[in-house]
Amino acid sequence: MATFGSACLILAFVVALYGIGASLIGASRGRADLIASGRRAVFAVAGLAAAAFLVLEIAFLRDDFANEVVATHSSTTTPLFYKLSAAWSSQEGSLLLWLFLLSIWSSLVLVLVRKRLRDVTPYATAVLLGLAAFFAGLLVFLEPPFEVLPVAPVEGTGLNPLLRHPSMMIHPPMLYSGYTLFAIPFAFAIGALWVRRVDAEWIRSTRRFALAAWLFLSIGILLGARWSYAELGWGGYWAWDPVENASLMPWLIGTAFIHSVMIQEKRGMLKVWNVSLILATGILCLLGTFLVRSGILQSIHAFGASTLGVPFIVLITLLIFGSIALVASRREMLQSDHKLDSLWSRESIFLANNIMFVGLCLVVWWGTFFPLISEAITGDPASVGPPWFDRYVVPMTIILVLLSGIAPLIAWRRGTLANARRNLLRPVVAAAVALVVLLIAGIGERPWALAMFVVAAFVLAAVVQEFWRGTVARRAMAGESVPRALQQLVRRNRRRYGGYLVHAGVAILFVGVAASSAFQDEVDTRLQAGQSVKVGAYDVTYVRPVAELVVANGDLERIEFGAVMRVERDGELVTTMTPSRGFYPSRAVVAFGPVGRFFEGEATSEVGLQAGRLRDVWIAMTPDIQQLEPVIERGDRVFSAAAGKLDPELEATALAQALRGITRQYLDDPPPATFRMHVSPLVSWMWVGAILALLGGLIAVWPGGPDAAARRVKAGYAARVAQDLGRA
Repeated sequence: MATFGSACLILAFVVALYGIGASLIGASRGRADLIASGRRAVFAVAGLAAAAFLVLEIAFLRDDFANEVVATHSSTTTPLFYKLSAAWSSQEGSLLLWLFLLSIWSSLVLVLVRKRLRDVTPYATAVLLGLAAFFAGLLVFLEPPFEVLPVAPVEGTGLNPLLRHPSMMIHPPMLYSGYTLFAIPFAFAIGALWVRRVDAEWIRSTRRFALAAWLFLSIGILLGARWSYAELGWGGYWAWDPVENASLMPWLIGTAFIHSVMIQEKRGMLKVWNVSLILATGILCLLGTFLVRSGILQSIHAFGASTLGVPFIVLITLLIFGSIALVASRREMLQSDHKLDSLWSRESIFLANNIMFVGLCLVVWWGTFFPLISEAITGDPASVGPPWFDRYVVPMTIILVLLSGIAPLIAWRRGTLANARRNLLRPVVAAAVALVVLLIAGIGERPWALAMFVVAAFVLAAVVQEFWRGTVARRAMAGESVPRALQQLVRRNRRRYGGYLVHAGVAILFVGVAASSAFQDEVDTRLQAGQSVKVGAYDVTYVRPVAELVVANGDLERIEFGAVMRVERDGELVTTMTPSRGFYPSRAVVAFGPVGRFFEGEATSEVGLQAGRLRDVWIAMTPDIQQLEPVIERGDRVFSAAAGKLDPELEATALAQALRGITRQYLDDPPPATFRMHVSPLVSWMWVGAILALLGGLIAVWPGGPDAAARRVKAGYAARVAQDLGRA
């Protein structure tokens, strides 16, 4: 099987190189047969990558520890779900996943545009195959996923315990889907520039891929935030970690692109800006992939240092200079068809929106790479922390959210005072009411949070107003009931109203972020069993310790030490939680001892979390196992002296009894434990807002059907009727 998998990757590499040549020669010489052959090469690469990925998955399911990747990233005690997803926890498997997804999306786009963009498609095909050849080359020459060990171990190392969380194992495929989907408009932008076809056709043909990329990348980022909140034990969901930032940067620029292409489609403006944005997005996706794999920046999310840094740097450098040269050589053709008519227009608001997105990306980029820049200049790898990011990101985000509420309310080309008064009055009143209520509630002591709440009220009122006006217009046209009119309104103009839902969801999300950041109560304390501490309005008591040996497939998977915590408010029980810390055994028996190795491997936190509509109570626990060290050392001496003298089954039974004795001692004479406790308001609304935004994104990307063009005409008429009704 390993030989078959390796052969698939070698063939994929060769076929990709052939497809590049066939596409470019066919396009330059007008050879339709070579162009078709290049297109079929994409389908062949997709099939070969799928076969190789299937072989790797089968190796994980069969516990084929002769395969080095399986031996170092799985074990017999790894649950089935994590065996299926462990493939992309490895360097090699994640690169193979990247290649597989890229080839699938490339095949899909070539099927969808087979009758359009005939001059652009061969060059876009060559770009996509070039990326496929790059990743296939890495898998063939530098990080082969089918290396066979000379002697297969009886047991594998196991999946990193930190990754044993459902959201974290879904997170990489979502991120890679976003990255690889953004490669589609990236490739077609290069193709369009190469053949000097600078109209908006390439945008229309790849729009859904850009929207899908945004959707998948958003899901990936949010799943990563959820994993951080639930698994890492530090209490937050975003730490401005380099790898977190690496996924955020293409999301920011990609979001700017999705907004600004509307201006090009409607007014023929911002052509240079749009191609620059999508080219930057594609390069940032590769940069994000590079940061995870190169080891040049320290991150809990990253793979260790590897040999992949140089190839990625070469590729990214070539793409940067190639993109700059391509755009510069076509600058005269990329002139706008129209100029900005007024600063008070939707075009101006979208442009300001874009500037804020790009500004945020520059801030994140500088903060991420500052350690490398500092080390190169001064020799000292200084870094910046969350306060530095917050200083710039918070005010820029508030402005960005405000612009997302204003943009739908302003007319294209030139807004009027009457239009502004009619469209902005209700949202401004809603924001003013929110401001008064919040000031009365004492929120004014946190000005940035207050500003975000007020801006969010404005955005939500604006979105509700637009949905209501559209529904009223639909009822006037079709005589439908309100629910039916609303359903048909969204169904017939998915992109517009899906976008409104995204704006509303983002506003709610940032309300949760602002509230949980500004008004969080946090306590770090050390408690004995029976002791209590006050966290905000809650009394938290360490009731008793718990300890457990967790067995999977007949083998000890981990040892857990935890605590039963009682949470009360005003003397009434709110909830009982059991945070714990799990210790996974190390394979280094000689280094740590037969007993000690069970406490020297990876360790993970299982937090206690009671989520509510208005607040989350969050507790992480770190046991003090120093008190157990004398017993552990004595056990190491006994079992080391008996090594090879006892029957293996008897030795395993005795070792299990010794570990049970250690857990009993922990329960009988519990040492104090260290706790981190948070009471954070409105965290749940952050996830609610995220789900609403993703729902809006899904609506926007959903196909409109064969009569979509006619529906857009009717939708435009409905919008004009809504404006007339608004004037009445």
